[in-house]
Amino acid sequence: MEEQVELVGRAFVDHYYHLFDNDRCSLSSLYQHTSMLTFEGQMVHGVEEISLKLNQLPFGQCQHEISTIDSQPSVSTGGVMIFVSGSLRLTGEEHSLRFSQMFHLIPTMQGSFFVQNDIFRLNYG
Repeated sequence: MEEQVELVGRAFVDHYYHLFDNDRCSLSSLYQHTSMLTFEGQMVHGVEEISLKLNQLPFGQCQHEISTIDSQPSVSTGGVMIFVSGSLRLTGEEHSLRFSQMFHLIPTMQGSFFVQNDIFRLNYG
């Protein structure tokens, strides 16, 4: 079970950040109407609000460099909890920004997962 959870976590993280860095508009396909995103303390609900928030961020191109991925099964939902840490490099910026992000994935009837909860924070200091 742990191996499966690790594989799901890594595959999701690779897919999510590839979309974020290359086709941010496509991220909406990972959320549903019950999904929630807290981005730097601001909470938004649902696919439309989450998509709007992610696509109106004050930067265009960026590159995520993942340092760690920790995954755990969410027994009550059959889902997966994923905690990610890494660096975010913005185009034209000399220094990277450290970040942490948590995802709670819930299984769908089709056998895939969607993001129920997503919490993002920059790590200052």
